[in-house]
Amino acid sequence: MMNIFGLAGWSGSGKTTLLVKLLPELIGRGLTVSTVKHAHHAFDLDRPGKDSFDHRQAGASEVLLTSSTRWALMHELRGAPEPEVPDLLKLMTPVDLILIEGFKRHPHEKLEVYRPIVGKPLLCTGDPSVVAVATDGPLPDAAVPVFHLDDIKAIADFIARHVGLAPETVADGASPRLARVGTKRYGATEG
Repeated sequence: MMNIFGLAGWSGSGKTTLLVKLLPELIGRGLTVSTVKHAHHAFDLDRPGKDSFDHRQAGASEVLLTSSTRWALMHELRGAPEPEVPDLLKLMTPVDLILIEGFKRHPHEKLEVYRPIVGKPLLCTGDPSVVAVATDGPLPDAAVPVFHLDDIKAIADFIARHVGLAPETVADGASPRLARVGTKRYGATEG
């Protein structure tokens, strides 16, 4: 089971911008991190005229595209329901942390990315899975921790502590190693 933590918010709130700033901060701490991105619309990574596109158009259920630098598995739902988050996570290679962008209605714990200018209501007021908010404006009545959107280090610290990934204390200037402390993992809690 892997540690998961989400970033959720309304369209235009800056979820992707925050996520791409958090990745190097977390990876720089020695963590392995993967992401899951939810799209509310049809998308295609492929394009007409490519062999892999033709395979899918001809009816292949899945197409595995591979090269010496990456591989991608494209799975066609063909009318089947969208997989649930736990089923998608089973497809991921084990890492220290999976950051989920989107899936704001799924009950995994998440940080809300909120910008008052977007004109949408706060999610944290009605969603107990929102455990913190990152914003560019004041939220004096928030019942959860609030971070400025630009305070990447503090947000990364919060996420790492929240999922139970914390630097181990070491003496004499040695490089810190990561220790799992009461790790909250998807589907279970370990002590």
